[in-house]
Amino acid sequence: MSKPLYEVLYQNLKKDITTGVYKEGDRVPSEKELSKQYDVSRITTKKALELLAGEDLIIRHPGRGSFVKLSSDNEMKTIENGGTLQKKKHVAPLIGLVITDFDDSYGTALISSIEKCTAEQSSFLVLRRSFGMPDIEEKAIKELVNLGVDGLIVFPSQGEYFSEEILKLVLNKFPLVLVDRHLKGISTASVSTDNVGAARIGAEHLLELGHRHIGILTPPPSDTTALEDRIEGFIQAHAEKGVIIDKELWINSITSTLPNSFRPPNIKRDIDKIKNHMIEHPNITALFAAEYYIALMADEAIRELGMRIPEDISIICFDSPPTHIGEFHLTYLAQNQEKMGRKVFELLMMLKNKEDADIHPKRVLLDASLVIGKSTAPVSVKK
Repeated sequence: MSKPLYEVLYQNLKKDITTGVYKEGDRVPSEKELSKQYDVSRITTKKALELLAGEDLIIRHPGRGSFVKLSSDNEMKTIENGGTLQKKKHVAPLIGLVITDFDDSYGTALISSIEKCTAEQSSFLVLRRSFGMPDIEEKAIKELVNLGVDGLIVFPSQGEYFSEEILKLVLNKFPLVLVDRHLKGISTASVSTDNVGAARIGAEHLLELGHRHIGILTPPPSDTTALEDRIEGFIQAHAEKGVIIDKELWINSITSTLPNSFRPPNIKRDIDKIKNHMIEHPNITALFAAEYYIALMADEAIRELGMRIPEDISIICFDSPPTHIGEFHLTYLAQNQEKMGRKVFELLMMLKNKEDADIHPKRVLLDASLVIGKSTAPVSVKK
C-alpha cells in the first residue's frame, strides 16, 4: 500500500534537514513553492510542514515562512566557508526599525534607547529611514520582513492613510509596535506621548501667563493622530480655563516641515506666511508651535517684523535639541524619548513571545514635561 503524498513529502523534507541540505536557521520552501515543485495540493504541503513542526524540526512564522530549528540559542556550530573552517553563533533576535528621520530635536534619543535595549537583550537593531515617503516606507518594511526580522518598530509617515504593508503586518499578527501614531479603528500596539495631555499643559502655561489670543501653528493634520491630539489638547486647555478660542488666529497649513519639503524656498514661504498672519492679527500675544522647526520659523518671522521674544510675542513648542550654556532656548514640551524607547522594545518582545495574549495589543501613552525657557513671559511685560 502506497504512502499518502503528504507523508512522502514529509519524509523527503526530513531527510533533507537531517542530511544538511537545509541547515539550522535555513528557510525551507513554502507551501506554495512545495506545491509547485511536487505538483501537489496546498493541503498536502501544509500537512507535511505541520508534521515537521510537530517533530520540532522546523519553526513556522506566519508571514515569514518556515525555518529549520536551531538546536540551542548558545550553541556554536562549525561551517565550511571557502575551504576554511569558521565558528558562527546562531543568529540572535533581529529587530527592524523604520523611522521617518531623526535629529537632535527628536528621534536621536529614541533610537539610542531602543538600541541600548537590544544590546542588553543580546539582539540586534536594523534601521531604515523612510524620510516620510510612503513608497520608501513600504519598501523598507518589505525588505526587513524578507531579511527575517523577529519584530518591527515603525514610526509611520505623516499622511492620511497607513501603508498597505503596515495593514498586512497587522492582519498577519506580525509582532509590530507603532511609534507616535495609532491606527484608528484597528487594534494594534503603539507607544506615543500623551499628546492631548502634553498640549494641554503647554496651552495652560500660556493661559496662566495671561495670554488670551494664542495662535497655533501646525502642518495640515490630515488624519495624523499626533497632530490631531495636540490640537485637541490645546482646545481642552481653553475650555477648562473658560477662554474662547479664536480659530482665525490659527495657521494649519505649514508645509515646509513635511516630508521632502524642508528646503529654503519652502521655509521662506512659511516664514512669510507667519509674518503676514501676524500683521493681519496684531492681537496675537503668543504662538503655540506643534513642532520645533515651526517654532524656529515663527522666531524668524517675529524678528523680521522687528518684534521681540518674549517681550512682544511668547512662543512654545514641542521638542527641542539640547542647548548649551548661554544659548537662547525655547520653552518646550519634552517627550520622554528614553522611556518611549524602552516601552516600545518591551511591548515588542511581549508580542514576539506571545506573552499576555489576552490584553494584546495595547496602546501606551507617556507623559511629557514642560521645560520653561526664555521664549515665554507674562502678557504684562508687553508695551
